[in-house]
Amino acid sequence: MSAYFDLAAAYDGLTTDVDYAAICDFLEAILHREGKRPESVLDLACGTGSMSLLLAQRGYRVLGADISEQMLTEAARKAGQIPENPPFFVRQPMQRLRLPQPVDAVFCLLDSLNYLTDPNDCRQTFARVFRALKPGGAFLFDINTPCKLHALDGQVFLDENDESYCVWRAEFDKAENCCYYGIDLFRKRGALWERSFEQHCEYAYDPLELHAWLLEAGFARVERFGDCRMGAPREDEQRIYFAAWKE
Repeated sequence: MSAYFDLAAAYDGLTTDVDYAAICDFLEAILHREGKRPESVLDLACGTGSMSLLLAQRGYRVLGADISEQMLTEAARKAGQIPENPPFFVRQPMQRLRLPQPVDAVFCLLDSLNYLTDPNDCRQTFARVFRALKPGGAFLFDINTPCKLHALDGQVFLDENDESYCVWRAEFDKAENCCYYGIDLFRKRGALWERSFEQHCEYAYDPLELHAWLLEAGFARVERFGDCRMGAPREDEQRIYFAAWKE
């Protein structure tokens, strides 16, 4: 089963701990510090569109792109409830991104980049994002660090609400430099529970290597931040944010 197939319909209910507003505030603080006031934003790997909707409500013109048809179905359903300035969604893989016109900023959040398990796809994504940005544009994204992904090896986690029960197990493969998540999802169907299984995989990217690839793609300047704070990442940081600037 492909990633985010059955999980798509349960995703929002199982991720209520994600503070999208705080993440958006942090990204806007990075942009405003540079004097940037973008009008158009691409939410790359937008998932169910929660960040896309928040950005639209804050006045941006938003395009969301994702590879999962099921996640985009959820995103479109939610966007249909917004009477004004709804985001527009397209199905595109990151490494083959192609926009009809460039945007002022690209966001790629919640470790979506880690899902590119082939480093060549990551480098291609950087090149595509660079071309999708207007001069002066910004590419803001985050990753799960190698420190975090290595530490997940052997861990088991539970997430649940009234409608869904999710058990996921992590295993880090050193040879592949990937963390695999085996996810058992149980969803309530009347008096019964329906079970499905998905396998997710995240590549443990070296932040210094990503920094070099962003420069290789043409970005003039690259910055790294700790998890939703302006300071530089700590050695044991679990999540790192990048800001890459196009001249």
